[in-house]
Amino acid sequence: MASMAKQFVVSSPTMQIRPNNFILSLLSAILLSVSWYFHLTIVIFFAFVPLLIAEDRISLTDDPKRKLKVFRLALFTFIAWNVLVTWWVFLIQFGKPAAVVAFVANGLLMAIVFLIFSNIKYKINKPWAVWLLIPIWIAWEHGHSLWDLAWTWLTIGNVFAFNHQWIQWYEITGTSGGTLWALFVNVLVFTVIKYNTSLKFVSKPILKIAAAILLPLLISFCIYGLRTPLSKINRSVNAVIVQPNIDPYNDKFEDAFSVQFDKMLRLTKGKITSETDYLVLPETFIIDNLDEEVLDQAAAIRFFMDSLITPFPRLKIVVGTSSIKFYRNEKDITVTARKHQSGVYFDYFNTALQIDKNGIQIYHKSKLVPGSELMPFPALLKPLEKLSLEMGGTSGSLGLQKERISFNGENNMLGVAPVICYESIFGDFVTGYVRKGATFIFIITNDGWWGNSPGHVQHLNYARLRAIENRRQIARSANTGTSCFIDEFGNISEPTEWWKEAVIQKNITPNKDLTFFSRFGDLISYTSVLISLILLAFIVFNRFLKKA
Repeated sequence: MASMAKQFVVSSPTMQIRPNNFILSLLSAILLSVSWYFHLTIVIFFAFVPLLIAEDRISLTDDPKRKLKVFRLALFTFIAWNVLVTWWVFLIQFGKPAAVVAFVANGLLMAIVFLIFSNIKYKINKPWAVWLLIPIWIAWEHGHSLWDLAWTWLTIGNVFAFNHQWIQWYEITGTSGGTLWALFVNVLVFTVIKYNTSLKFVSKPILKIAAAILLPLLISFCIYGLRTPLSKINRSVNAVIVQPNIDPYNDKFEDAFSVQFDKMLRLTKGKITSETDYLVLPETFIIDNLDEEVLDQAAAIRFFMDSLITPFPRLKIVVGTSSIKFYRNEKDITVTARKHQSGVYFDYFNTALQIDKNGIQIYHKSKLVPGSELMPFPALLKPLEKLSLEMGGTSGSLGLQKERISFNGENNMLGVAPVICYESIFGDFVTGYVRKGATFIFIITNDGWWGNSPGHVQHLNYARLRAIENRRQIARSANTGTSCFIDEFGNISEPTEWWKEAVIQKNITPNKDLTFFSRFGDLISYTSVLISLILLAFIVFNRFLKKA
């Protein structure tokens, strides 16, 4: 046993260095975090290696506290990673307690997953068992995207958003392909270190690692070079994006909507013409809680109709609002519904509208932010929903829409995916809009909650992944943050500056074709879930046999 442990001693001509397990855990935390900054994405390929070394050292012993030691190291690594990359959550007013809960809860879940992997690896006791980290981790990432506590900001495949040229094959694999790539290289590096006590710079193991990194890069650059841009194939339409830059904490929900509307008209004067097809405005631009039963009678809607649709009948306006839906029929009442003083139940929604000469189309945000828009598991925890943060003019759990839709336009030849803020970080989720006919993706958001921090920069870059996965061009309107256009390769154009009002304009090109990922979804994750379930069943069955 001791001789096996010695395989992790790093040899040098003058001494042997054997860092303790805590240092290895800290090193993994630093490497994981650094890969999200300064375009140092390459670091992700080695970030798990120190933690894997520490885990393997512990697993090679008969220490009765083996599980506890692995868990503590993993917990430290993953909480530190969460804090170092998403520390900006602290900047949300009144959100510091929720931020601490988020850091600890997400780190705890990651540590539990790593402990499950470690335990399965220990029980199987085969050299190849270390590779099981890959399907187990991917299965967890997928599952974590589906429940009420979904916080997928640190999905490993997201890190490649900062070097989007590397992952043009996301149109086949989705973001889970990036997680697979990063973990595969990490495990390969770990096994090379474990089974090779001395390595030459040019050797077969080193060449394997280089090939594992470079081959997907080569494939990506080939796709990038060979694909014909949409602009050379299809007819483009003209879109205008407004960044009104209204302070979400002080002015946004205090000033009258008419004041904000007049500001928008001032900004767009001369920009909107008879040739403009779309005007894109940010999340909750309309601050009034619009009653969906009489939506066309709302003053805010009349402002748009009279000032923009009447003089420009070709124009379609995609805009965010808060809306209310009353349930006159008892069977329609949802778990998030509130009781009005009249006795009728209703839901608040974070809503996107498309307003044009033919009427109004409605979409309700479906992926809600835990703690601010959603009290998790509302059927069980409804009495606690008043504790949720107030963001966007309402507090408590919002209602949601189960099915994606596409806003139709131009004889149903064009379709817009009305992606609202947080929804844009869920890759498999966004394919639902595309399968419903979306030829563009419009992201409407309000990134002002976090200040000028890495938060709004990360959120912007994650949108590149949605463009690549679906080969859809994106118009992104932020109340403040960065508004921009993103082409189907993930290239950003016309980016606005932080905390500055702006209007940008560009021709964008639709695409009706479905990518492999759009058509079939996240097959890597589905397969990983199946493998993980089989592994868990095997462990349970094995334990049952030993007791029998």
